[in-house]
Amino acid sequence: MTLKISNRDARRLWLHSHGLGRAPTGAVDVLQIIKDLGFVQLDSIRNVTRAHHHILWSRNQNYREPMLWECLSRDRALFEHFTHDASIIPMEYYPIWRKQFRRMQKRLGASKYYKAFPGAQDREVIKDRIRNEGALSTRAFESKIKGKKQMWSRPPHKLALDYMWYIGELTTSHRTNFIKYYNLSEHVIPHEYRAREHNDHTQIHWLCTAALERLGMASLRDIQKFWEAVDAPEVKTWAQKNSEHFIPISVQAADRSWHSMFAPNDIEERLANTRNPTSRLRIINPFDPAIRDRTRLLRLFGFEYRIEIFVPAAKRKWGYYVYPLLEGDKFIGRIEIKSDRKAGVLTVHNLWKEANVKWTETRVSNLSSELRRLARMINVHTLHWDCPKIPNSAL
Repeated sequence: MTLKISNRDARRLWLHSHGLGRAPTGAVDVLQIIKDLGFVQLDSIRNVTRAHHHILWSRNQNYREPMLWECLSRDRALFEHFTHDASIIPMEYYPIWRKQFRRMQKRLGASKYYKAFPGAQDREVIKDRIRNEGALSTRAFESKIKGKKQMWSRPPHKLALDYMWYIGELTTSHRTNFIKYYNLSEHVIPHEYRAREHNDHTQIHWLCTAALERLGMASLRDIQKFWEAVDAPEVKTWAQKNSEHFIPISVQAADRSWHSMFAPNDIEERLANTRNPTSRLRIINPFDPAIRDRTRLLRLFGFEYRIEIFVPAAKRKWGYYVYPLLEGDKFIGRIEIKSDRKAGVLTVHNLWKEANVKWTETRVSNLSSELRRLARMINVHTLHWDCPKIPNSAL
């Protein structure tokens, strides 16, 4: 018989699988957090703190922004590459990632975006400069965009740097004020990881198995989308040949419908050991892996959400950068906040509660406490409310 997982148990399992089930306290181990998640997405927008810092802070409130870059550039325990977006990945996964380098090379070779791409000789000139001068950012080069400038246009040197980064010839050595510095991979990646080779079968098996392990429950599409380093036919073939590594399950959605999925063989043990998530009220980043798939978020939690940074201001339903609020295993509202680091202020601009949530003084107090913890993370000491502390109902 197919194992059936209730919506309540599915929500609990999901939050624990993504590191949000426990209270975010204790000693900080940045590398272990990222290993548990698989990777952490990078994002350039610093509304309060950038997404990668917020994601790590959500797992441990003692995290501070410099810790990630120390782990990347000083300890060489992480490397940067592309999953569904630019991401930080544990260094020990580098040998498995060679398939992604080849995959990206094939994809970029067929891309119209790279039709004006610099040739191999031009790329060698760039590599020679890096070889002689050390890690360089795009600011070290002066080539100009040719023709009409489009929204995503890049000068030739930027195309060349990105191409070599995508295919693994260059690696991010460090970031300064989020500016990426490129270096030759052999100068950054430890030899033990560059020397290790795996065939495609081994890499696909690892990527699919590791995705399912971290998701806890998933469709084949979920497995494929986790790393974005294998394609759908490869996942289908893996599932057909490795059925002993998972079992079919049926998961109840928030609307009480049932959905067929897969889970690791130890799913019943996982469910038995999954306690109720912490009741602490949490401010979740829009790019957090637990909520990145908005369709899955709605199905599992009944919470409809989208980020509106690319929506014209007049057409926004909520605001430019609005954070979901999680309490226990339910999303109870959303909040629009922004920091002014120079002034030392974190401002609450808007607050909304979900329609079926009663907003109590306890929730006001819990939210204020979480806001102050978030402010401390970025060394801001003043919390300012520019709206009532009793929220409006969701639109």
